[in-house]
Amino acid sequence: MNENDMPRFAARLNAFKIGSEAYWPGRNSITTADILARAATAGLNAADLNYPDHFVAESPIELLRALSDNGMILNGIAMRYYTERGYKLGAFTNPDPCVRRAAIDETKRGLDVLAEMGGNLMTLWMGQDGFDYSFQMDYQHAWCNTIDAMIELAEHNPAIDIALEYKPNEPRAFALMPDAATTLLAIKEIGRDNTGVTLDFAHVLYADEMPAFAAALIARHSRILGVHLNDGYGKWDNGLMVGAVHPIQTIELLIELERSNYDGTIYFDTFPDHSGLDPVEEARTNIEVLQRLRTTASKLVDNGELRAAIARQDAPNAMRLVQSTMLA
Repeated sequence: MNENDMPRFAARLNAFKIGSEAYWPGRNSITTADILARAATAGLNAADLNYPDHFVAESPIELLRALSDNGMILNGIAMRYYTERGYKLGAFTNPDPCVRRAAIDETKRGLDVLAEMGGNLMTLWMGQDGFDYSFQMDYQHAWCNTIDAMIELAEHNPAIDIALEYKPNEPRAFALMPDAATTLLAIKEIGRDNTGVTLDFAHVLYADEMPAFAAALIARHSRILGVHLNDGYGKWDNGLMVGAVHPIQTIELLIELERSNYDGTIYFDTFPDHSGLDPVEEARTNIEVLQRLRTTASKLVDNGELRAAIARQDAPNAMRLVQSTMLA
């Protein structure tokens, strides 16, 4: 790991609508190109676009031009089913076969747009695919419908990677794919090479998992296709700034990502909206803090003493080594 190598940084674009009245005075509407231009001022050099949200008023060609004009590359596209009320009972798990077909077809359109733009990463977060009550869902049927949908989508364009982003719940009380293990079971059943996992730090904490352990399992049984960095208290998806609560766990994850040869974009899935923070300053802070944590991780990734302490499960010595490096 070379801390001097600048990775690709992206962030949740809709956060940059905060304070739009002051930032774009007199504007009646804010375009995706406007949001990209503001995000670029924070030092972001990549972007994930939401489909269909970010494409309502602008074409793929126009958005590619906006990315280029702001020194950014397209990292990928993320589907956003939850914005459509028709998917409240699920997209791929919906009891209505017509709704399930609409979700699959809409995702295929998203895949086609992604291919048109030269991208190769589609992220699927299926928060609406779950249940709220006992006796509400036929679990076997819903699971089979989801696997069948994923196979159809993976085969639609094998050149595009499809990343499943898991989360325990929200908006549904229980998600169909709430954790790393369940998601890996699904990927095994899907059985297509162009599938993998997007690891979201706050979602992992929320699932009562250790981020580095989840990354190790995913790398062993599948592929880490995306990394969303943020932080939280593990009670819900706080979306706090990187390292705000769990800096040591973030460093351990960065080391595990290095050992897993992850070289993709780091996406800051944070929520300055919750506290009314300036989204540009928040993103700049995420970049600055992450770079410091990467410097610490680079000093530890090949540290022989640390490796020996871990091999002995010698937590006191491991903590002394990590914290002396971190706080130097």
